[in-house]
Amino acid sequence: MLRHAVTRLIQGLLVLTAASFAIYVLLGLMPGDPVDLIASGNPNFTPDDLRNLRELHGLDRPLVDRYLDWAASALSGDLGYSRTFSRPVLATIPPFLANTAALMLVSFVLALVLGIALGLAAAANRGGRIDTAINAFAFVSAATPTFWLALLMIVLFAVTLGWLPASALPPPGEDGIWDKIRHLILPVTTLALVEAGEYARHMRAAAIDALAQDWVRTARAKGASETRVVLGHVLRNALVPVATVAALGFGGLFSGALVTETIFAYPGMGKLIYDSIMASDFNLALACLLMASALVIAANFAADMVYAALDPRIGFGRARDDES
Repeated sequence: MLRHAVTRLIQGLLVLTAASFAIYVLLGLMPGDPVDLIASGNPNFTPDDLRNLRELHGLDRPLVDRYLDWAASALSGDLGYSRTFSRPVLATIPPFLANTAALMLVSFVLALVLGIALGLAAAANRGGRIDTAINAFAFVSAATPTFWLALLMIVLFAVTLGWLPASALPPPGEDGIWDKIRHLILPVTTLALVEAGEYARHMRAAAIDALAQDWVRTARAKGASETRVVLGHVLRNALVPVATVAALGFGGLFSGALVTETIFAYPGMGKLIYDSIMASDFNLALACLLMASALVIAANFAADMVYAALDPRIGFGRARDDES
């Protein structure tokens, strides 16, 4: 287990390094740079001034050399300076990261619980009306764009019914816990509904496969109730394939959060990425996108660890060691 964890950790670091290079190159190839933006606001700039500024900031050097300099600085804890916020990147990100973490964790837990419950209910009533209704919800959920669902939730619950606020942030003076919860209901529900359908589909398929196993028939023959069979035997085994989907879904929530945070004006990492790219704040955009990549890698690493907890038979490298 420890050997596998170390191997996966090293692989994750290599993937993160490759991702950082790809992100840096793609941002570097975008049209315009900070010097162009500075020059556009000052008509007195001459070509010599622009050339001197590019040399000063190293923008006249090859992308690979600039990346190596950035990587060396990043390893020492210096991710650069945010031109938009006029402060270091490491001092800019934490408040936005905390907001996104709260939004994603609540949405993820809600989507996972709802998806598992619906998947088990559909499997236990296979072919019935409940199964049909849950399948319909799952397909609609998987096919619904995040931005469309967010706009629909605003129109229905904020504009038409007036039950909930359209903004994810309470206005000044409304600092109570209930005020914050009310403003988060719509963005959290939007993200959860988009992900819950996929979890429900995979949970249903895994549970149906588990229900057909011999050990389930044995448990029923011994007099175990259907509830005990589903919750005590089927659930644990069906969670193994769902863990992969959940891990990838957690990383995918970050991209969904970008859209949701922008629509609901929520100051999180998704909106920060959007604003930094639109403002050509490359240092901030690079750090944020790198954190998004690290989140996906960490989610996959967590899924591997969950495998061992849910099904010890996996054994990782133990089988290869035994064969040798």
